This record gives sequence, C-alpha cells and structure tokens, in this order.
Amino acid sequence: MAGPTGQEKANPKEQLKLENRDWKNQKIEIVDSKPETRRNDRRTEANLMFITEIFKSVQGEGTRAGLPCVFVRLTGCNLRCTWCDTAYAFHGGTKMSVEDVLARVDELCARAAEQSGAAAIVPLVELTGGEPLLQEEIYPLAEALLARGYTVMIETSGERFVGRLPKEVIKIVDVKCPDSGEADTFDPRNLEAVDAKDEIKFVLSTRRDYEFARDFTREQALATRVKQVLFSPAFADPNGKWPGLEPRELVEWILADGLPVRLGLQLHKFIWHPATQGV
Repeated sequence: MAGPTGQEKANPKEQLKLENRDWKNQKIEIVDSKPETRRNDRRTEANLMFITEIFKSVQGEGTRAGLPCVFVRLTGCNLRCTWCDTAYAFHGGTKMSVEDVLARVDELCARAAEQSGAAAIVPLVELTGGEPLLQEEIYPLAEALLARGYTVMIETSGERFVGRLPKEVIKIVDVKCPDSGEADTFDPRNLEAVDAKDEIKFVLSTRRDYEFARDFTREQALATRVKQVLFSPAFADPNGKWPGLEPRELVEWILADGLPVRLGLQLHKFIWHPATQGV
C-alpha cells in the first residue's frame, strides 16, 4: 500500500518497536523480516527514516504563527504526555530516505530546480513529530534542507539534546510541566544549546503547571537566553480525553505576575476542527 507521499508503507513486521522499549538510551530501529531482500536494497536501514506525514499548512504556534509552512512529521515518540494531540504519530509511518523527503518538500514548497529554498513559494520548513530527534537521519535531513536555502525549524520535547543539530536550525524546545505526566524529562544541557533565534515552550493545563513554568522561567532567566518564551494553554480534547486551560485565565496569571512571555495559541485548531490531521 502506498503512503501519502507515494512511498511504500512499512510491512507490519518492519514497524517501529515503540512499546516496551528503553527509549532513553536507544534510537529507532528497523526490524526487517527479509534480510536477504534488504541486502539487495541500496536504501538500507542506515539511511531510511519513518515519516508519518508531510504536508503544507500555516504555522500554528510560536513567533511565526500564521506563516505558510511545510511540515515533516517523523514517526515515534518516547514520551506520553497526557494532552498529546499527535498520538497517531507514535506508530507506523512510511519508510523514506532523506532524498525522498527532500523531493516531497521541494514539491510542496514549489521550489524550482536550482532555486534557493529562500526564494521558494514557501521557504519555511518545520521538522516535528512525535519526537524527531529519535531518528538519526534527522541530522543529515536538517543539513540538506539548510543547504537548499530553506529556513528550518524543529519542534522537540526537550528530553533530547538539541546541540547536535546545525546551529542554523531554529529550535522550539519544550519544557514539560508536572501535569503533562512527563515532568523532569528536560535535558538541562539544552539551556546552553539554545540561543537568541530559538524559543522555549511550556504547555500548561493547570495552575500548578503555570507556577512551575513561571518559576523555571525566572530561575533560568529564559527571556535572556532565547528569542521568545511561549506559554501555551492546553487545548481541550474534542473527545473529552483531557480538559483544557482557558486562555483568558492564563493571560490573567501572566499579567498579574508580570512575566516576559508570549501567549501561544494553536492557531490551526481555530481554523480547522481540533482533531484534524495534516494541517
């Protein structure tokens, strides 16, 4: 069966092993049920990645919200946040090489041959997930996109060290709050790896989350480290799996405490139904 980009869907026996694994110290592994076939395929597991979707939309969050953007969503995540809205990216995916991904991005960005990505109709590309840093191929992919002239962003959970990425990549780094269910997963080395073009984001679902984010922001002087600190209220699940945090309530807290942060709303969830994929 062909995937959304025309590449072959992974055989069930070749799917990501995302359950019952020690993801803290491992990376994605492709398990091939036909090794003799794989040996004859030049696109070996060393240069293949699993991709959930590649699509064009508008940037929904952060300081570039509203700008046209092409998103590359990698498959797999080692965290299980209580309010995660992309659980469909935990498993499955389409096996693609870096070259496959670049070709699809060029197509969606309307980049002509030999043209710089900066001059394409859509010059902005975001790498996301899942957790994109679980797959080793993210690094050559980021380098190749930069070499084409695109502005490249990555959105990551903060649990993985971002310092291996090319410096030019704009890093949107989460710090998980207590009621995410994944507190204390942030890699503190990321505080030294980010700089004035990057952003640090907190997703908040409760007053306790807010107080944690407020204190972390102050104690780590985040506003002096990055371009913007984002406080994003969790959007209520349309199926009732988790409650949201009212943006107005969050704004009142921010103003009362005089925090140097930006309110971050998920713009795409106001444009489309909140559960819509590929937007």
